Amino acid sequence: MSGEKDLEQLKKEAAEKAKAAALAKMKAKEQAESSTTEEPAAEEESLDIAKQKAAAAAKAKAAALAKMKAKEQAESSSTEEPAAEEESLDVAKQKAAAAAKAKAAALAKMKAKEQAESSSNEEPSAEEEGLDLAKAKAAAAAKAKAAALAKMKRDQSESSSTEEPAAEEESLDIAKQKAAAAAKAKAAAAAKAKAAAMAKQSGGESGDAAGGDDEKAKAIAAAKAKAAAAAKAKAAALAKQAGGAADGDDEKAKAIAAAKAKAAAAAKAKLAAQGKDTGGAGDDEKAKAIAAAKAKAAAAAAAKAKAGATAGADAPVEEKKPSPNQPYLDKYVKVIEEHLGKEVLEDYYINNLSKDVPTLVAKKETYYKIAEFLKFNEQLGFDYLSEIHGGDFETHMEVYAHLYSYKNRQSVALKVKIDRDEPTIDSLQPLWAGADWPECEAYDLLGIKFTGHPNLNRIMLGEDWVGHPLRKDYEPYDVEV
Repeated sequence: MSGEKDLEQLKKEAAEKAKAAALAKMKAKEQAESSTTEEPAAEEESLDIAKQKAAAAAKAKAAALAKMKAKEQAESSSTEEPAAEEESLDVAKQKAAAAAKAKAAALAKMKAKEQAESSSNEEPSAEEEGLDLAKAKAAAAAKAKAAALAKMKRDQSESSSTEEPAAEEESLDIAKQKAAAAAKAKAAAAAKAKAAAMAKQSGGESGDAAGGDDEKAKAIAAAKAKAAAAAKAKAAALAKQAGGAADGDDEKAKAIAAAKAKAAAAAKAKLAAQGKDTGGAGDDEKAKAIAAAKAKAAAAAAAKAKAGATAGADAPVEEKKPSPNQPYLDKYVKVIEEHLGKEVLEDYYINNLSKDVPTLVAKKETYYKIAEFLKFNEQLGFDYLSEIHGGDFETHMEVYAHLYSYKNRQSVALKVKIDRDEPTIDSLQPLWAGADWPECEAYDLLGIKFTGHPNLNRIMLGEDWVGHPLRKDYEPYDVEV
């Protein structure tokens, strides 16, 4: 119990000393503030005294704590509760250390404040000079920034002045292009409206269907005649410009082909438009269109022949070199005529458009006989069928078979013309098994019937498909497809 009383008494003494030191410090501070301008030496002395007092108090406190610790350690060996005493000593030590730190911090803060106040009284001119220097720097920076902004604005105005002419030219070009496109669109719309008005007038003025068909037929005939005349004039002009040169012939051919395609497209479009209006008169319109197309082709051929004649009068005629396959063709014809007779062949020639292949044109009734002879004759021996296909030429149909002889390393084409309304011809499948599927394909797409074929059926379209898509007169059964 006596140890605890001593600890409490030491705490009270330490607190009283700290209080006395704080009062002394506060009094010294008040005295220092009152005499800052008159007695700087006294302030320093009071500070030193306060420091000395604080140091002495700290030493006394430390000595008292050490004495108390030694006493407690001596008593702890005789008492029954050493752990409690050690804890109280640690708490006292921590409190003493905290008080010492707080005292040292307060002294340092007071000293810093006194130094700041003394520097503020002694060197006001230095602070004013620093402020003036900072103001001058800020003003110089503001001026530099304003100058840089002005220069940048000047450069932008100069660059915009140089780019304005180019931008104006581009805008003018765009405006011209837009104007041209608008003019084209306007012209197309006007033409379309005019055509619609003419069609309406020709079909809607008379309530009688026969009268409307006559008007439409007249309009179609006039349009076709106009297109044919334009194509003829264009071909003649091109022929005149060419003057007989080889390049001129190519240009004529291209121009004629373009005119044909254009006229065909126009006729097809007109027919489609009229077919929607007339309905039942579609067959008549088709017949008229076919007749017009034939007439147009004849006119183009005549114009081409005329242009060739005028060109031939000016340019020297070059002799055409014979084909290297001409001897083979002569050989085939000679052997066939010797064994089968001259009446079996309708024609024979070198096909310049297909690698100069010797081509034999057979009659319908001698087609199979010639094919059989070409395969089994020892001099010819065409044992391989490389292809067979059909074609629609509007006036007739053709079947084209390409044969090859591995023994002689030679080839020949056998062709036959058949009726377009009833396209029927003998099958070559019994001679060459490879003709099976190609003949089925020709039947599927063109409607050519091959008699003697073991299994002639559609191989691409269904058996319920209406029509044959590769015929020139084919019309889809389902218009939406």
